[in-house]
Amino acid sequence: MRKECFYATKIVENSAVHDIIIRNISKEVMAVHFIGKLDKNIYKCVTDDIVTDEVVITAKQIEHIQERHLNAIDKYEQYLEEIVREPDYIIESPKPNTAIVLKEIITDDYKRFKTIVRLITSTDDPAYKNSIITFMRISEKDWNRILRNKNILYKRN
Repeated sequence: MRKECFYATKIVENSAVHDIIIRNISKEVMAVHFIGKLDKNIYKCVTDDIVTDEVVITAKQIEHIQERHLNAIDKYEQYLEEIVREPDYIIESPKPNTAIVLKEIITDDYKRFKTIVRLITSTDDPAYKNSIITFMRISEKDWNRILRNKNILYKRN
């Protein structure tokens, strides 16, 4: 869906996420939540052609995550900004300009996350931003399987 223009911006109370409302060609309003900024130098292992450092998630993708990943967004939303800003690993994706991001958060217990980020390049619509496609907590077994079987493009030192 091609986005026409930015329509309005507001800060959501009790949330670290900002909402940007975007109107598309059909005049439908779509909420886009600002997550944070990524380091283009880290993500250049996926593509050198990243046009923005801003990362967003759409309301549609939040709904997808809530339906398929046991409300991961509700429980772990506070980690999204850190995950995209400081990934532990970036894994090669079969989809172009897409990063599979792994991040381990150490709190009372270890939490391991897998996040898919679609990076926006100069060939994409300039109104688009880097976008979280999906987000989930994964088990240690899945974490180890991914690291063992997939191509690692970036590893944090």
